[in-house]
Amino acid sequence: MDYLNEMALFVEVAQANGFSRAAAKLGMPQSTLSRRIAALEDALGLRLFNRSTRRLELTGAGVYYLERALPIVAEARLLHGALDDMRETVRGVLRVSLPVDMAYNMVAPLLPEFAARYPELRVDFDVTPRKVDLIGEPFDLAVRTGKLPDSDYIATPLAEFSSCLYAAPSYLAKQGEPRSPDGLAAHECLRFSDGIWTLQRGSERANVQPQSRFGANSPGMLRQMAAAGLGIALLPEILVREDVAQGRLKTVLPDWQSEKIPVHALTATRLLTANVRALVGFLREQAVAHMKSKLNK
Repeated sequence: MDYLNEMALFVEVAQANGFSRAAAKLGMPQSTLSRRIAALEDALGLRLFNRSTRRLELTGAGVYYLERALPIVAEARLLHGALDDMRETVRGVLRVSLPVDMAYNMVAPLLPEFAARYPELRVDFDVTPRKVDLIGEPFDLAVRTGKLPDSDYIATPLAEFSSCLYAAPSYLAKQGEPRSPDGLAAHECLRFSDGIWTLQRGSERANVQPQSRFGANSPGMLRQMAAAGLGIALLPEILVREDVAQGRLKTVLPDWQSEKIPVHALTATRLLTANVRALVGFLREQAVAHMKSKLNK
């Protein structure tokens, strides 16, 4: 038995001084309401109402039960109202886990617009590449890139992006530019966690094993090393667009790019608060706008 629901029904009957008025207010048949109150009395082992043909009166147990039930039912209604507000209104605190480079280079520049759009929302970012526990830790969502491991979390697609090859003009002036993916073997190719570069041009594919004295597990650090003239790096276009615009980096083999890399928002449930929906929708909107700007160039 759902005692809280039955308690709320009891309060309605007691306050209405009758089953018919309470049933009309609740929008349920009087027979159903009477049956449920009788089931509550059976579960409690006590009579809550004295029933007669003329009037309905609370018993001593009923008076005691009503005194204690009223604040409980009132608090439950307040709580449900607050949760409804939380589901529909963007305000309060949103806790987000983000990878380091995405936080610094992709999300942080967008925050002024997000803040202006949702002035009552406070956002706490935990900038970390580690796998977070969305159930055991106080996070509302996590944003992750790449192929996701199997888990019980709900993954909402945010965007897809490709990476291209970039190098500093000073490096290319000294070492020359490769004419094909095979030509990368003669260059310093800055390693990302010792992974293989899978490049594609239309239906063509090429796998390149980067060879360099330098490597890192951070796209941001690879970006800085490439800009310093240490070699060629495979980097997300969105990460280096300012460097390219200002001449610090130049695209190498511009017809070739990596496979699409997905970005997902991870949540513990499909029932999302207004705060989570606001950030997810905003990031998806920005990703679409970025893709449109690329197509229009």
